[in-house]
Amino acid sequence: MAIGSAAGQHRRALVAALMISAGVLVLELVAGIAANSLALLADAGHMLADVAGMSLSLAAIAIAARPRSRDRSFGLYRLEILAATANASVLLGIGVVVLVEAFQRLGQAPVVAGGPVVIVAACALAANAVSLRVLGHGHTRSLNVRAAYLEVLGDLLGSGAVLLAGLVIAITGWLPADAVASIVIAILIVPRTVALLRESIDVLLEATPKGIDMDEVRRHVLESPGVAEVHDLHAWTITSGLNVVSAHVVLRPDGVPGDVLDALGRCLSDDFDINHSTFQLESPEHVRWEAEASQPQH
Repeated sequence: MAIGSAAGQHRRALVAALMISAGVLVLELVAGIAANSLALLADAGHMLADVAGMSLSLAAIAIAARPRSRDRSFGLYRLEILAATANASVLLGIGVVVLVEAFQRLGQAPVVAGGPVVIVAACALAANAVSLRVLGHGHTRSLNVRAAYLEVLGDLLGSGAVLLAGLVIAITGWLPADAVASIVIAILIVPRTVALLRESIDVLLEATPKGIDMDEVRRHVLESPGVAEVHDLHAWTITSGLNVVSAHVVLRPDGVPGDVLDALGRCLSDDFDINHSTFQLESPEHVRWEAEASQPQH
């Protein structure tokens, strides 16, 4: 059965979002330095993480698309999850740095040019809205696309905060608004990043995939015709869109191996969206042999 990566199916969307984010990064970096705006620089730092993360994701997707080999029977799909983990780690670090710098600026706010901040933030807001739309179809199917989507969503909200801060500075002259906007951006970054990091680490630790109830899987397997018992039931994720199940299935005396395998395959595919499964079919006598073999030898 062919194995497909969910992230690979949305490669063009990632490329488009990468190009938009790279353009906004350069614009915000230049304007942030010129206007002395930490909020713009913070958003540029977020953009830098976006660009680095999406570049890493695209590289991982390209490598993961290489054919499977004798030494790597699942290919290099797991690189996509490693890329998402690295992306989340970098983003978390940027969020912490911005938060610390923003609190320092609250005590002694430097002069910030409000006009350029408003113009650049408005451009960034529009660009992020386009990127968000581009990534919208794939963020529920791939951790890598979801990482990019969450980053762009954070950028969109961050750009809104920067725009508001620029308007406040331009209209009222209240300079701490820039630091406040920076804190808002950091607060937007950290919780989403922690959630993404936890999810990607769960995949690396081969935790049960989200949305799969193992008790329900066990019940469906036991209800399949010809099945008497199931044990050593495991489910894990290779990469986004590729969940795997393995189990030892004990046949009833009237169980026909081919019919049992067909029924189990249909069950997992139709009810749990699992298209890669491995079953070891056993007789009751083999189960007894396994139990005896597992006993310590004296």
